[in-house]
Order: sequence, then structure tokens, then C-alpha cells
Amino acid sequence: MTEFSSYQDELYEQGRHGHQPPYPITFAELEKKASAALPPKVWQYVAGGAGDEHTQRANCEAFQRWGLYPRMLVAPTERDMSIELCGTRLPSPVFMAPVGVIGVCAQDGHGDIAAARASARTGVPFFAGTLSSDPMEDVAPEAGDTPGFFQLYVPPDRELGASLVHRAEAAGYRGIAVTLDTWVTGWRPRDLAGSNYPQVPSGCLSSYTSDPVFRARLRPGDDPVETVVRTLPIFGGPFRWDDLDWLRSETDLPLMLKGICHPDDARRAKDHGADAIYCSNHGGRQANGGLTALECLPDVLEAADGLPVLFDSGVRTGADIIKALALGATAVGVGRPYCYGLALGGVDGIVHVLRSLLAEADLIMAVDGYPTRGDLTPRALRAVR
Repeated sequence: MTEFSSYQDELYEQGRHGHQPPYPITFAELEKKASAALPPKVWQYVAGGAGDEHTQRANCEAFQRWGLYPRMLVAPTERDMSIELCGTRLPSPVFMAPVGVIGVCAQDGHGDIAAARASARTGVPFFAGTLSSDPMEDVAPEAGDTPGFFQLYVPPDRELGASLVHRAEAAGYRGIAVTLDTWVTGWRPRDLAGSNYPQVPSGCLSSYTSDPVFRARLRPGDDPVETVVRTLPIFGGPFRWDDLDWLRSETDLPLMLKGICHPDDARRAKDHGADAIYCSNHGGRQANGGLTALECLPDVLEAADGLPVLFDSGVRTGADIIKALALGATAVGVGRPYCYGLALGGVDGIVHVLRSLLAEADLIMAVDGYPTRGDLTPRALRAVR
């Protein structure tokens, strides 16, 4: 059983020796410092959302409409936050959500490698993305003994898609999260204002350029990156129910469908062989004006009818993690917080952010009297104004 709250003790101990934490404690300060550390166009890409960013802001504000009941005379000296996800035992319910082009957040341009190394140090799984600065085979071993998962943009070319899936299997990833809501780029004013399409050109296409099926089609003298840009939808293409049936037939790895927010879609996904539902609205980066992911979560959980339900969008604090878990999420993903940690301190910055989130969540369970993950149920919450 991991005592995540021990990070608080480490920070206080550093203070006794005259040292302050090298990285911010609060998300607001983390965001502020990351905005100064990243090049302007990179910052606009990472921090930006769709439209006027109402949905992006609402994702965060949705957590404020729930409060956790404190339960006294429990005082759990040990807390168990461990979960099982698609046959894999994990020490906590937190994971690093897939972030496309995360490589640009690292000073050396290899943010995917840094995130995997942070995963090895914290036990927090990393969802490696299709849009990676390094081939998936190079990223996976860096996570050490921590299980990793692969996020897939499914290309229209099924032979290439199958190749990506089989490479993920061979690399040792424990499951595949299929992103459904990014087959076309949403309206992102921050990027548009700078005429900045971060995926092109950038060092995020290595999963494509290293693929044997793709490389076999190159002609002498072809530049691999230019060929990807010219011939492939970088985010994959339209993905429909018959495509899901095909993908299900290609792999025995657990399939997690990312972007499910409607209960009918959750029911149908289960009927088509999905192993998990991933409730997310892409952090408000793809479509503005919709429901928040947290508002969708209860109905998705009911429709999933026992399937694991992963969740992300708007998670900024340990308290947010606890509330999503109490609503019923199996596992909770964080995105921007670890990106900002990466921008400020590489692997060490990510580790600090993850340990801070886990420590806060663990201490909330301690103070409010919830010994185990199983004690966090909807009955622990009350809706507030």
C-alpha cells in the first residue's frame, strides 16, 4: 500500500533544511510559470481550447458544484487507492492522459520519453500518444515496471492502422485508447490567430515515419515527414461503428473508447466489444458549447453497466480526482498539470506534479474519513451551488 501523503512530509523536511519546493504547489502558479517558460505558440497550443473556451473553463468549474461529506471518528491511518483496470493492478486511480505533441513541452523535444520516465518513478501510467516525438517502441521501455497504454488515432488506411496496433502489442502496452473526437481539428482560435498548426511541422510524427507499412511505400528520395503531411490525415480519419468492429478483430488488447459522453454511445460501445469507456470531451479543446465531461459522467457510468469508465477533462487538483472517483470513475486522467510540470522541470517537474496531486487526494481521504477507493461512492457527495 503506497502512502502518497508522504510527499507532504518530504516537502516540510526540505523546509527544515532551508529548501523550498523547486516547483509550484498550486495549479494557478504552475500555469503562470509554465506560460512564461514555453515559447508563445507552444503555450497557446497547450493552454488553448475550442471557440471562446467556455467548455474548457466549464470543465473545471463543474467540480465546484460537488462537495464531499467529511466523516469523523474514522481516522484511517492507512488508505488504499489501488484499482484494477482491464486486468492490470495499479497503485492509484490516476493516469497521465494522452497529450498530442507533448514533445514540444520539453526543452529537449522529447516529452514523451520524459513522461514515461516519470511514470516509472511514480507508478502513474502514461498513455503514450500516436503524435509522439519518439517511436512508441522507444517510449514504452522508459516506463520501467509501470504499465503503459497507447492512444490511437486510427488512420483510414486499415493496413497502416493494423500496423500501429500490432506495434503497440509488441511494445508491451496493456491497452489501446481509441480517440474518437479528433478525426477533424476543432475550431481553435489561439492556434488560428498565430497561423500555428502545431502538428506540422514538428517532431511528433515518429510513430508514422517509423512504421514499416508506411516506410515500405516510400519512393527513393521521399522525405518521410513531408510524405506523412501530404498523404495522411495526421489525426486519423472518420471512425465509425464498422471501423470499431474491424479494430476489435485486429487485437486482443483491451480497447478503451475515448470521447464517449452520451449514454447511448456507451451502451452501443459495449455491444461492439469495447473493454472500457473513456468519458472525456478532450478537455474542451475540440468542440465548444457542449456539456462538461463531469456532467456526462453519471449517465455514462449507468449505461456502461459494469465496464470500467476512465475520465478526464478539467482535472486540476487532488480534490477533483476524489470527486470524479466518488461519482464512479474507475480511473482519472490529468493532462495540462503534468504538461506544465514537464515545461518547468522535465521528468522532475512531472514527478512533482503527480506526487502533489496524489498527496492531496490521499490526505483528503485521511481527513474526511474514507479508508479505501471503495468508500468513495456517490453517497459521499452532495450537490452544492
